[in-house]
Amino acid sequence: MVTEAERPLRADAVRNLERIVRAAHAAFADDGPDVSLEEIARRAGVGIRTLYRHFPHKGDLVRAVLDQSVAEHLTPAIERALDDENPRHGLTTLIETALDMVAREMSTLSAAKNAGSLTPDLSATFFEALTLLVRRAQQARLLRADLVPEDLPRIMAMLTSVLWTMDPKTEGWRRYLGFLLDGLSPATASVQPAAAPVVKTPRTGNWVL
Repeated sequence: MVTEAERPLRADAVRNLERIVRAAHAAFADDGPDVSLEEIARRAGVGIRTLYRHFPHKGDLVRAVLDQSVAEHLTPAIERALDDENPRHGLTTLIETALDMVAREMSTLSAAKNAGSLTPDLSATFFEALTLLVRRAQQARLLRADLVPEDLPRIMAMLTSVLWTMDPKTEGWRRYLGFLLDGLSPATASVQPAAAPVVKTPRTGNWVL
């Protein structure tokens, strides 16, 4: 027996769902993380009941916006990076894409943080790709050998933290990415302490914070 939740959405419901997510994306960018669901429904041209039928909680809608952004921007970048014959170049372009996406989505990310919608699975595939690219680059002697997977979320957290100090549209984050990449070169490597164990807290994995 097919339950109501398993029934495929009608074409009009699919269109409404798409409009709501697109409208939410624009609303967060224009009005900030505290924009109301009523305003999002107005922008989408649907009734508030229709919005709640698809997204009972604001956190559900925020996560849908982030999932869509990841699918449209980050997932294709991961595929391109893994296909890159130069793993260091692939690593660099993937980090650039991630930082560019975070810069555009800062209001949505703030809304997701407030709603508790930032969970490790959002970035799991990204970090799996980073880890693989790092290993390939190390094997090719293009990256310092002491970099370990535990370093990657911390490096991304450091890089994304600079976005809160500037207008993200300036792409000023590229300066700090350049500094960091220079430091990851084997030619400039010096002996460093071992990576500290990852502390298991609710924030673990939320590299965008």
